[in-house]
Amino acid sequence: MLSRGFFSQLLIPKSWQDDGSSLPSRREGWICWVLPGSPAHGAQPDAVSASSKLFSSPTGGSPLNFLSFLHSEHPKIWLPRALRQTYIRKVGEAVNLLIPFQGKPRPRAIWTHDGCALDTSRVSVRHGERDSILFIREAQRADSGRYQLHVQLGGLEATAAIDILVIERPGPPQSIKLLDVWGSSATLEWTPPQDTGNAALLGYTVQKADMKSGLWFTVLERYHHTSCTVSNLIVGNSYAFRVFAENQCGLSETAPITADLAHIQKAATIYKTEGFAQRDFSEAPKFTQPLADCTTVIGYDTQLFCCVRASPKPKIIWLKNKMDIQGNPKYRALTHLGICSLEIRKPGPFDGGIYTCKAVNPLGEASVDCRVDVKAPN
Repeated sequence: MLSRGFFSQLLIPKSWQDDGSSLPSRREGWICWVLPGSPAHGAQPDAVSASSKLFSSPTGGSPLNFLSFLHSEHPKIWLPRALRQTYIRKVGEAVNLLIPFQGKPRPRAIWTHDGCALDTSRVSVRHGERDSILFIREAQRADSGRYQLHVQLGGLEATAAIDILVIERPGPPQSIKLLDVWGSSATLEWTPPQDTGNAALLGYTVQKADMKSGLWFTVLERYHHTSCTVSNLIVGNSYAFRVFAENQCGLSETAPITADLAHIQKAATIYKTEGFAQRDFSEAPKFTQPLADCTTVIGYDTQLFCCVRASPKPKIIWLKNKMDIQGNPKYRALTHLGICSLEIRKPGPFDGGIYTCKAVNPLGEASVDCRVDVKAPN
């Protein structure tokens, strides 16, 4: 029956009469069918359905019979692109989600958290004509989970899921231990933190501090293992180490410090003497400066000199006319740095003769002699 008429949408800027009642102008959403069975066309009474209306134009004329119904839209949710992946917030930050949707007449919107109703003491929801807003003033880790928005219209329903993750800084590693120190390197080991801050760890930050300055310097960043070797430590210094855990929210607030210090000792220098030929300075006595003949005057002291070279140090013996004069108080014999001297104290007429200096060591012996003449004064 409806295929015999034609389609028209009422967007008339004038007023119409609906069974004697005035209709507002530009009323949208009414789809009207002009029926050939109107009184003007001699339609039968059963040709007009229960949803038909009798409109009359304010300009007069015959009433027009229309079959009308309300235009409807299926429910649909327009989820923003940014919310199609996990929505991450830090503890204490606000969560404010605006989700647009469509549907005519206005659909019913319902929020759930992990399949359960929302905790209205923490989460507030406001529904508009075309959107729904979910708001959390200060997010906590317990607010993490899957939030679902259900838009229902009659027997139809549209659903959108949003994953929210609330994170905070991780806890510190549980312990750190200094395993070994050798050369200018030290080996460390630690255990992961008990609390990762509700997020995956990005790694560890290792720092060192020498006890002289007490300043901390980073040696490794976002390191993924639980043991490491720190090299290039300065010889003679003592070092302490600490380790931070790091996630998407940042570094842990505290870090454990090694109980033992790493002392970098200075290695002793070892000199190798193998293959070095020690020079042998041993030699038999040899006189480099002989005794000189001299003439002296009675009563005037006289000295005799000569030089000898030998190793080991030789024994010096003085002789007069081949007779040993060692221990005679008239003579004083001295030897210093190879220079041999003999002093004749106030010589007399009988002190003249042949004087001999003899040098003896384990490698041999040598001797030199001279003649001394004693004259009377003029």
